[in-house]
This record gives sequence, C-alpha cells and structure tokens, in this order.
Amino acid sequence: MCLAFAALVMQTAGAQPVRVGSKSFTEAVILGDLVAQLVESAGYPAEHRAGLGGTTFLWNALLAGELDVYPDYTGTLIQEVLASEQLAGIDALREALATRGIRMTAPLGFNNTYALGMRADRADALGIRTITDLRAHPELAGGFSNEFMDRADGWPGLRDAYRLPHARVRGLDHDLAYRGIENGSIDFTDLYSTDAEIAYYNLRVIEDDAGFFPEYQAVVLYRADLEARVPEIDALLRRLEGRIDAPAMTRMNARAKQDRIPEKQVAADFLNTQILGVDAVEVAVESRAARLARHTREHLRLVLISLAAAILVAIPLGVLAARHDRAGAVILGLVGMIYTIPSLALLVFMIPLLGIGGPPAMVALFLYSLLPIVRNTHAGLKDIPLPLHESAEALGLAPAAKLWQVELPLASRSILAGVKTSAIINIGTATLGALIGAGGYGQPILTGIRLDDVGLILEGAVPAAVLALVAQALFDGAERWIVPRGLRLR
Repeated sequence: MCLAFAALVMQTAGAQPVRVGSKSFTEAVILGDLVAQLVESAGYPAEHRAGLGGTTFLWNALLAGELDVYPDYTGTLIQEVLASEQLAGIDALREALATRGIRMTAPLGFNNTYALGMRADRADALGIRTITDLRAHPELAGGFSNEFMDRADGWPGLRDAYRLPHARVRGLDHDLAYRGIENGSIDFTDLYSTDAEIAYYNLRVIEDDAGFFPEYQAVVLYRADLEARVPEIDALLRRLEGRIDAPAMTRMNARAKQDRIPEKQVAADFLNTQILGVDAVEVAVESRAARLARHTREHLRLVLISLAAAILVAIPLGVLAARHDRAGAVILGLVGMIYTIPSLALLVFMIPLLGIGGPPAMVALFLYSLLPIVRNTHAGLKDIPLPLHESAEALGLAPAAKLWQVELPLASRSILAGVKTSAIINIGTATLGALIGAGGYGQPILTGIRLDDVGLILEGAVPAAVLALVAQALFDGAERWIVPRGLRLR
C-alpha cells in the first residue's frame, strides 16, 4: 500500500516538475541551475528553461503560471517591473509581489548593479573616471544591451540624469558588446558589476558619481501556489539567502565564460562546497553527440508539425484564392501581412495564448509557412492554360474531379516548390524558438553567443544548414512521384 502510494506521488510529481526560468545571460543561467539543483536535491523534479529572454518575458511567464521560479534583482523589480507603484525599499517590494501571488527570498548576498564601462587604456587617454566626465566627449559611441536601451533605470534615465549628449548609441546583445569594446567599434557599454569580462577585457568601471543606479540585490521569485506541490520550497530557497557574495558570483561567471565549464557543473560545485556538502549534487554532462541528437529531435518536431499543418491549411486556401478573385485578394493579403511580422515579435505574440515552449513556436512557424504555399498554389492554378480547363469541362468532369484529376496535378510542380520554400524557411526560423524555450538547433547557437564559444554556435548552425540541404534534396526527389512526368523540369 505504501509503495503504491509512493509510486503515485512520484508519478504526479514527474508530471509537474518545478519550472525554473532564467534570463539570457550567464549569471542568470547559473542562478537558475542553483535553484533547479537545490529543488532536485530534496527529491522533487525540476526543469530549468534557461536563457529565455529579458525581464518582461520571465515576469509575465511567472504571473501566467508558465514558470514557477526565476531569479531576478530588486532594482529591476522596483525600477522596471513595478515602476508605476513607486516602491520604497525591499519590504514594500515584497508586499507588492504578495498581492500578485508572488513571493520573494531575502537577498542572496550580492549586489549586481548596472554600471558603465570602457577599456582602461581608452579611459585613461581621455581622462574619464566618472559618468559626468563622459559629458565632455559627445563623439564617443555607446553600445548597450537591448533591455538597457529601453529601461527607465537604463540609458533613457541615465542620459537625462547626467545630461549626456551622446547620439551614437545602439542596442546589441550584452555579450556581443564586450567584443565591440575590445575591437573598438564602440567606446562604452553597460556592465553588470559581477561580470567576469570586466577583468578579462581590462575594463574601467566608470564611477556613478551622481548615484543614479539603485541596488540590484539578487533574489529569487516564486509563485505562492508552488507550496502546494513543494511544501519545502521556502526552506529550500532560504538556503541560498546571504550565501553568494559578489566575488563568489564573479568567480562562477568566470568559470562558465572563460574556463568553458558548463553552467550546471558550476552550480553543482558551488552547492557541493558551500551549501549542501560534498557530492550532494551530481551532474551528468551531456556529450556533444547526445546534445546533437536531442536538438535534432526538437528541431524536427518543430518543423514537421508546423509544416504539415501549413500544407493542410495553405493548399485549400490557395485553391479558394484561385477560384474566387475577391477572396483571393483577401487571403493573399492576409498571409502576406502575417509574413511581414518580425519573427521575434510573432513568437512573443503567441506566448499569452499558448505559453512558452514548443506550442507557440510551432504556431508561429505554421503562420510563416502559409505564404509560399498559398501563393504558389494560387499561381500554379491560375497559370493552367485555358484550353486545358475547357477540355476538362468538355469531358463532363465534376468540379471536385476536375480539381483532383486535372488542376492539382498540373499545378503540382508550383505547389511543391512552395512547400519546399516553406520547409527551408522553417528550418532556419525554428532556431529562434530557443528564445522561448522550444529547444532545437537555436539552443547551442544562443548559448554559444552568450559564452563566446564558436564551437557551440557551429554546433547549431552547421546541422541547421545540413538539414536545409537534406530537405531540398528530399523535395527534389519527391518531385519524381508527385509531379506528372510531362511537367517535370528536364
């Protein structure tokens, strides 16, 4: 009886793992791994959806119940997420979160504040030590993380507070900004004070002499209803409180970014030496071949399901568009408009409806696949010579028989070309699904960019390119038995 009950509990827990999220920078991923491994050490299953994006993305996912836990920073929550409430202090922040069903740990022990930085030799040459000093050098080019470009506690507020005249500023990935600093394409950028790159690239942290940036104490947010599934969650997360100081966090960041140690291993080593005891957490590092196989399965799942759905919907729409000109104008205009929506925006639009992970990525890929198939089906049917239509009618074929026996075979080469185009586009666009936790070849690409690891980038980019070539070859072969012999290209 007890064994049966235990099995039932484990089965239920297995179906509902604790969903841990993290933002798309190394420190956040390490903190997410710390939380996930801490939960697993207590016997509960956990799933870490790493590198999901920016603050707004994870905050909304937490509110919607798509995530159960994620690490964040007090300054971000006060100045950005809940800025309209003008909260004063961490106690007010905790109360505001509680009204939304969200709980927050005490600070983990380090303040990862924003800062501005530039190469030390460049700063010395220009005599720049404070942010106020930047005012005398409007010619300098700034490159900031995209989130920093739009946040009230980022560039807009900083520029106004210091009356900075710089016009040559642009947004880019946070990790890429360091390379821009190194090669001189930008002069200064935003830093996180625990970034390992500060020492690695010999950067000068420019003094915030007006005290613009607030404290960004690292904390962990979690849904209050998580206690129903994990009664120990509060006690588990309290074990991290005050245990990670700034030097420790900087060392962990350096091990991941510079020593190329997987973030999971970095987190496990910290838990084993500082929190839980030796060998309390064991991490199985996935081999390159196993990662490639997993990413291939995820990528094929995204592409095949979305493409199959698009074929089933787009061909009938193309037929309808070809037979009715007014409806055709509306259909072609609508699928064309969808196709012009930026892929990242379309992925984000899907999240409130479908959550994060595979489903929103599949729906976005499905929508992107419609235009080539609809347009080629429409064009293939419209290009059938009039005498062939008249011959079919003279034979007395019913409209359905005429469509299946005459029109679709004659348009098959054009339709197949549209499907092939959609498939190849899908394979490339599916890499963006990793931004919302859908996996696939985009995962190693994004991780490689974040860790400045060309090998990881190629681990995703090369298989995606090979898969596109394989898809093209398969469709070229399919033409032999789909397209009537007389219509094949010689």
